[in-house]
This record gives sequence, structure tokens and C-alpha cells, in this order.
Amino acid sequence: MLLIGAGLMLTACNLDEEPISQLGKDAIFSSESGLATYSWSFYNAIPSASDQHAIEQSLVDYVSPFGMNSFLRKGAYNSENSSGWTWTTLRNVNWFIQNCQEATVEESVKNDYLGLARFFRAYFYYGMVRRFGDVPWIDHALDVDETDALMAPRDSREVVMENVWKDLEFAEQNIARTKDNTCSLVTKWVAYAFASRVALFEGTYRKYHGLNLATSAQTWLERSATAAKYVMDNSGYKLHTGNAKTAYRDLFINTDPKTDEIMMAIISSNELSVLHNANWIWTSATYGTAANFIRPFICSFLQADGTPYTDREGWETETFYEECLNRDARLAQIIRTPGYTREGKKALPEYKAYARLGYQPIKLCVDETYGDEKSLNTNALSLFRYGEILLNYAEAKAELGTLTDADWAATIGALRSRAGITGGLTSKPTKVDTWFQSTYFPNVTDPTILEVRRERGVELCLEGFRFDDLRRWAAGDLLTMSYTGIYVPVINEPLDMDNDGEPDVIFYTTDEYRKAAQAMPGGKDCQVRLVSADPASSNVQIHAAPGGGYYLAWDTQEDNVRVFGKKQYLYPIPAMAMVKNPNITQNPGWENNASNDGN
Repeated sequence: MLLIGAGLMLTACNLDEEPISQLGKDAIFSSESGLATYSWSFYNAIPSASDQHAIEQSLVDYVSPFGMNSFLRKGAYNSENSSGWTWTTLRNVNWFIQNCQEATVEESVKNDYLGLARFFRAYFYYGMVRRFGDVPWIDHALDVDETDALMAPRDSREVVMENVWKDLEFAEQNIARTKDNTCSLVTKWVAYAFASRVALFEGTYRKYHGLNLATSAQTWLERSATAAKYVMDNSGYKLHTGNAKTAYRDLFINTDPKTDEIMMAIISSNELSVLHNANWIWTSATYGTAANFIRPFICSFLQADGTPYTDREGWETETFYEECLNRDARLAQIIRTPGYTREGKKALPEYKAYARLGYQPIKLCVDETYGDEKSLNTNALSLFRYGEILLNYAEAKAELGTLTDADWAATIGALRSRAGITGGLTSKPTKVDTWFQSTYFPNVTDPTILEVRRERGVELCLEGFRFDDLRRWAAGDLLTMSYTGIYVPVINEPLDMDNDGEPDVIFYTTDEYRKAAQAMPGGKDCQVRLVSADPASSNVQIHAAPGGGYYLAWDTQEDNVRVFGKKQYLYPIPAMAMVKNPNITQNPGWENNASNDGN
């Protein structure tokens, strides 16, 4: 039976390709064990641990990558190099659904596996709609002679997403598994969690993009809130709590997932040699994109008393040590802050190599150093967790205008309480944070929606949500934010970054300054980083700060200018797909091989 399962890992992308020989068909559909064996192939649709966090290195607004994603680089992306129009997963799932109808097993068993298959069909189509918008809806395994279906045009978003919702409803009602201690399998609660995610995306996308379709944005938002609330009331999951200084990061650095909160994760194993590259990605200056958080995002973290950091007098020119004091405890669990150690040694950001902007991520990598130069990580990476459910519920209700103080306390208040925040936990905000509004969402005037978005950005950072969030909020222009880093009070002199009395780093402008600064007391032990005041320089740059001093910066060269225009809320249909099927039309703005130009 294992050979049958192995035979399902296909590489072709044609809708009419057979996934398995007829020889194995009877073995699959004549027993529960056969259905189970085939169903393992569905999980090939789940990203690997290394792929899961790859998008968070370059297609988000809150980090600065070393290399620019071509989708944002002006003139670098069009239908000729677009990708993703791949249908292998759908063919595999549809073939199973079609044949499982006649399986000679008990009805409840049949429906259990049909529920799983329809979950993965919804998973596939959700990804396609997010990427391309309208796509062909195919609900059976096509034969080579079904010319009309093979050459059909795209179906509307309305048709596809209503079918996705029907699949998810079936999955919710029929998947039998309610608990999986390995956190690696789809359960009934994962189906509800995914339904809340899908409905929130679709409801807000329709609202903020002005899509007047048959099923309203309000209906989708109500669906999201209902699915999330069902998990909250019935699943038994809860927030993983404990010490506010460690509880949040515990969710991401353990090989065995925290099953009180995590519903499904990507699991790795030393024994099975299934490893990933989180440490290598987030510590190496030459592997990956050396992504650094940018200062506006760090400024969005609240103070420990629940008030905005930007309400603090003199916040614009606080040193790295000062800005990390009395903040949301998640800050020190997401980036290297003063006091962070690795294997018993002080571990400030690697200014000399990795930390161009001074804000080095740690959320997904472990403190041990063994995986810093190769793929050796085994920490589980969450796919679905209860924290997201709370955020989905809060946002859906806030968008509907029905979020109560009790709802706030049970969702945003609970998440902030875990992070050691003491104020604003029991009632909705009544005042807009003007700095946050003007920096991120100037068109949003509801203080509750603004605070829910702030919380979502902090709580879910680096987990693969941000690009989709920006697209559904019609806030893609944030992807062109300036890459500004930490405040540096002086250059060409040693700086004590953690206030322990020992110099740590020298930001220098010329080699002569570097030599002079290193000759100062303690200077020879400092990290060193070349910076430039020239905006056209390829080095880390420095921008003058109000009131004196500088901000580190990393701005792109003219040939790498970032752009995001209206058409980039969808990807272009790959040119070859339209050659194969002339009835497939291009997404608006991408016609005639147009490139991403900011329009």
C-alpha cells in the first residue's frame, strides 16, 4: 500500500492526466486502509517548513530584504515569468472524490475521507483565487475527450468561492478526527479554523475592493465570525500561556508543538531527516534575504501599559536599549533585544553582517547555534493556531460593527494579556492612534479596526499572513514603505547598545574613522558596520533624524525601485496557460505582456 501512496506524487500539471493506474483502484476504494493510504497524498499540498516562511522575507511591508522580490521590482514581472497555474493537486483530489463515491466502506467512513478531500480542494482553490482571482471551477477528474471543459473560460470569483464554501461546510460536518496529538493532520477543528480564515479574507477583500457580487462582504464576514466562534466555544483549544517573557515564543521553537494552542503545524524530525532552515535563514547574511524588521513596525508594538509607544516623549530619538524598555513582551520574543543570549553568551543583533537595520528576527529560530549554517532545524512551524482564531473573530466582528467589549476582552485583550500588557484589556478603544493610522491605514477611521489590525500584525508576524492581509485590505502600497532602521545617536564612535558599560558596535563612514574609533577604549572589541550618507550608495545608509543623530536605512537602487499598483492585487495569468487555452483571458492591467509598473 505504501507503493500506491508513493505513486501519487505527480509532477505534471495537465487537468486530464491520470493520477494512478486502474490496477490500484480496487485496493484503494475497497477498504478504510486504502482510503487512508491514498489520503496521505493530499498533504503534499502543504508547504514545507522552509517554504512556509519564505514569503515573509520579501513580500511583506515590515521587513527589509537584501534582495528585492521581482513582483515588486519595477518592470521585472509579467505574464512571461508568472507562475502558479498548476493543477496537479486538484486532479489528484478530484479523482479521489469521484471514485470515493462508490467506495465499499461504511457511509460515515466514506464521508470522513470525502470531507478531508474536499478540505484540500478548498485549500487548493483558496490559493488559486488569492493569486489569480477568477479561475476555472473543476469538480471532477477530467478525461482527455472533455474538450468543452478543458477549453472552458475562467469561472467567476463568486462561483468558485461559493463552491469552496460548500466544500468547507462538508469538511466541517464530516471529518471525524477531532484531535491529533502530532498536530500534523487535518481535523474537524482545522476545517473550522480554515473556514474562518477563508471567509475573513473573502469578506474583507470584497469590502475594500468594492466587489459587488451576489454573496455580500457582510455574509462572508458573518461566516468567518460564526466559524471562529464555534471553535472558541467547542474545540477545547486555548491560548498557550505562562511566563509573559517566554510563552509566545514557545509556540515556535519546540519540536513538539504546544497542543493547547496549535491545531496543525509543519512537523520536522531528526530521526526521519526532515529538517528545515529557519536558523540559517534568520542568522546568515549570505543565505536567504537577510531580512530585518523596519522601525515603523517596531514602533507599532505597544508599551507594557497598553498605550502607544509613539505617545512616549522623545520616542523618535530613543536608542535601541531605550526603545526596548517597558514594551509588549512579544517584542523581545520576535527580535534580538538587549539581554538576549545564545548558549549563555550575549547575543546582540549581528550588526556587522546580518542586522543592516538593527532589528534581527528570532521568532522562528532557536537559540542554539547548531543550525546557523545548514538546514538542521526541527522546531514545528504553526499552520493553524487558536491565536489566529481570536484575531479572525475580532476582525470579522469589528468589520461588521458588532464587536462588544466582552468580545474584545476575550480576543484582543486575551492576546495582549499573554504578552504582559496591563491596560486596555477589557474594553474596545475609543480613540484613534493617529501615528499608527497615518503610518499604516490613513483611510480607516474606526479605532477598533485599527487596533485589531495592529494586533494581527504583531501576533502573526512571520507566519505567512501579511501579504494576504495587505491585499485584502487594499493596502498594497505599504509594500513600498521606506526601509528605516534603528536610531543611531552618533557615528564613527563606539556605541553601547545594551547599556552594560561595554561598547558593542561602530557605525563608520570611512576606513579612517573605523580605525580611529576602534582605537578608542573598548573599540577594538566592537562589531563594525560601514554606513553612507549617500542615498545612491550600496552600503547601509544613514538618514538624519529630527533633533540630531541618524536612522539606519536600506533603500533600493534606481533599477530596483519597488512598485505596487492596482493590478498587483492579482498575479498575471502565465502566458503559456493562455496559449494552451485561448479562452483564458488575462487579468486587468497585465494584458499584452505588460509588466509591473506601479499602475
